[in-house]
Amino acid sequence: MQLSSLAQRWHDLRGARLSPFTRTLLALCILTAPVIGGVLPEDRADVMWHYYNGGDITVEGPSVLIRKKVGDSLSFTVNYYEDMISSASIDVKLSASPYHEKRTQWSGGVDYLHGKTTYSAGAITSKEPDYKANTAYFGLSQDMFGDLTTLSLGYRRGWDQIYRDIKVNGEIVNDPTFHERADHRGYSLGISQILTRNTIANFSYELLTDQGYLANPYRKIRYLSPGQGEGFTLADQVYPNTRTSNAASISLKHYLPWRAAVTGQYRFFRDTWGIVAHTVQVDYTQPWHNWIFDGTVRYYRQNAADFYSDLFPRADYQNFMARDRELAAFQTYTLGGGVSYQFPHFSWAPWLTRSSANFHYEHFLAKYSDFRNALLAPEYGAGNEPLYQLNANVFTMFLSIWY
Repeated sequence: MQLSSLAQRWHDLRGARLSPFTRTLLALCILTAPVIGGVLPEDRADVMWHYYNGGDITVEGPSVLIRKKVGDSLSFTVNYYEDMISSASIDVKLSASPYHEKRTQWSGGVDYLHGKTTYSAGAITSKEPDYKANTAYFGLSQDMFGDLTTLSLGYRRGWDQIYRDIKVNGEIVNDPTFHERADHRGYSLGISQILTRNTIANFSYELLTDQGYLANPYRKIRYLSPGQGEGFTLADQVYPNTRTSNAASISLKHYLPWRAAVTGQYRFFRDTWGIVAHTVQVDYTQPWHNWIFDGTVRYYRQNAADFYSDLFPRADYQNFMARDRELAAFQTYTLGGGVSYQFPHFSWAPWLTRSSANFHYEHFLAKYSDFRNALLAPEYGAGNEPLYQLNANVFTMFLSIWY
């Protein structure tokens, strides 16, 4: 189980609702291990508990992941993941009541090794009261040039069904008048290159296309209405029904003489909605006896989507209108650290090759440049509310065993 991927999942958390784009990516992050040509994943089991708290939202739940080889050429993976969500993000609170719900995710995959090529395939299904997502993926990885270079290719296809919950006679049910769909396709390319005995470089590129209902059924735009209520009126968001995203990243890992390692990474993102984003991250890992300590510093910045506004001048101001805070301009600063302890070999369990206990913590701060706390409109007036900031804490704890 990859701590960096799990932490990034919460970094990308969109209130208590993940966009179709993010759902597809994050499900794969949780299920798949990095594909390494010529090597199958080790037999391993992970049991994890994750906890997120920030922006008046609490999300927590367990996860269990098991990998098992069959012979020298096949490896199977099964994963169960659960989110228990309470409350709602600030922009959902503007038009909907806080709530409690549970999301469950099952996934399975298989890796097949043939020579120096590894073929991978799998499926993921996720279900919650108002959202169902299914994803299938395929990938291959090939070692080349004396095993100094690894080339990876991947494809995935996703199908989502979106509902909207309403309250009828005190009971939460799906709105019978609302049922939307969205499809997703993703293509990926990765290259890993050993530069020296102590340095490894990685490059990855990803192209994603989304089509269908890409908005959030609970979030609303607001437009000026002087003299009425709080000075603004809410209306449904209107999104394009297509989106194409491109992301490229490069990283460099260097092993230091004192058995430590430092990794630097830069990621560039651009999409057809006008969003351009940059991510810079530095990781440090230090083993010490049976312990491994690691630290992370990450900075993220993006501009707003072309059709985003915190407060539109009037109703029907333009063809597409959104007030999803993750389409706004903002910056995030993340500090994290973790510790892992590898247990000595247990004589009473000879089938265990090794085991470890792991804990990781991250704190991140998001500062928005054009998204305001509209809940404070009665005090400050529409359009004059303070800019919103989000402080969040993420904890992950898990036990790993190799057998």
